[in-house]
Amino acid sequence: MIISKLSNIANDINKVLLPTLCFGCMVRLSRGEQMLCTVCRNHLPLTEYDFERENAVDRIFFGRTPIRTAAAMLFYDREGIVKNLIHALKYKGQQQVGEFLGDWFGELLKDCTPEVDFDYVIPVPLHPKKLRKRGYNQVEGFGLKLAFHLQAKYRDDLLIKTANSRTQTKKNRLYRWMGNQALYQLKDPSALENRQLLLVDDVITTGATLEACSEALHKAPDVSVSIAAMAVVP
Repeated sequence: MIISKLSNIANDINKVLLPTLCFGCMVRLSRGEQMLCTVCRNHLPLTEYDFERENAVDRIFFGRTPIRTAAAMLFYDREGIVKNLIHALKYKGQQQVGEFLGDWFGELLKDCTPEVDFDYVIPVPLHPKKLRKRGYNQVEGFGLKLAFHLQAKYRDDLLIKTANSRTQTKKNRLYRWMGNQALYQLKDPSALENRQLLLVDDVITTGATLEACSEALHKAPDVSVSIAAMAVVP
């Protein structure tokens, strides 16, 4: 009891000296709050998509690549809380954001879709040059937490990116698709034979990157691919 009280006091002192701010509104977090204040957490645009019901993420990939099921946790708002979270994760070194979202989404998926079985959780890979520059794959923490909750293995050694592509925002959809097809390769197709895979990414926009990764994963015999993302652009 005494140790617990001392620990709480120490945490409160640290928050005064080195205050932890909400990623959504930048106010100081209170005791018990993590990443987001209670107000911002309650305003997060949750999609309520899971692996049991067809949803808008599934429909992105219809006719493009074989996907068993797909889901995203949040709607991506270009000027809001979700943008701040993703920006902090990708460009500010805040890797704990991915773990926070993965832990939350993993709990939701486990409770909503208990019958979905996955063997491996596989992240969309970064090119080694970008990985060295950033120091981490922003999807790793998210994927590790999903793997934990869904009782799967996290494998970041099977799918690789072979070229360091520049931003694709100004390319049209066909050009993006043609370029992406050569970007991702499967190192050992036999290692994934007859496996149920969950491919994970941060934000789904056009779906071109995930489509290319899915096509690479389907080089493995009798493989099944599903998709989970932190957010999707509505």
